[in-house]
Amino acid sequence: MKRLAMLASAAVLFVASCGTQGQKVGEMRHESRSVQPENAKSVRSHLAMGAGELNVGGAADALMEADFSYNIADLKPRVSYEVNGGNGELRVRQGNSDGVRFGNGARNSRDISFNDEVPTDLAVEMGAGESDLDLDSLTLTGLDLQMGAGKTRVDLTGDYDQDLDASIQGGVGEASVMLPSEIGVRATAQGGLGKINADGLEKEGKAYVNDAYGNSEVTLEVDVQGGVGQINLEVV
Repeated sequence: MKRLAMLASAAVLFVASCGTQGQKVGEMRHESRSVQPENAKSVRSHLAMGAGELNVGGAADALMEADFSYNIADLKPRVSYEVNGGNGELRVRQGNSDGVRFGNGARNSRDISFNDEVPTDLAVEMGAGESDLDLDSLTLTGLDLQMGAGKTRVDLTGDYDQDLDASIQGGVGEASVMLPSEIGVRATAQGGLGKINADGLEKEGKAYVNDAYGNSEVTLEVDVQGGVGQINLEVV
């Protein structure tokens, strides 16, 4: 959570352009990156973004295909990838955001697609903004999502062949999580000062479960923690 707090503090309210050349709002820049799996049997993907708009999906021909748009030079993304013992480690990080605050026309967006076939353990850290994670087509082996402030939507309606643990933590805002109906789901949610909606789920002790829970071969365990805001859990 310390890392998340740092991202959030670097991202909140930008009421004027900053002093150095790298921090001034300028022309929009667009970059594309593609990363090949290089014989990795599985991948740990870590996305870190101070603030902006993040869209994640599947159907990439490569391990990852990404489009970046930003208008502050210091937000230029940094992508690294290495493979050790058949395990890939992919990192997509925001550039040096020290002193950068958002507002007054500052823009930062990322559209990232992953390969559907490569088993992926996904970690996302986002300080503030909006994120849309369509993960239903991925071979997902784990999810750790941390958001500082903003709105996020996560689609976990995939067809899993093994148990999956997903952790979603948000500071201030709204988190909406789409859940499968054919696979057993056990969700714990704590909204702090916010409201919890659980459509298609029944309360079982301190958790929410769907009709398939206890009857399917695999189980999706979801832990959603929100500070101030609303949590929406929906079985589709």
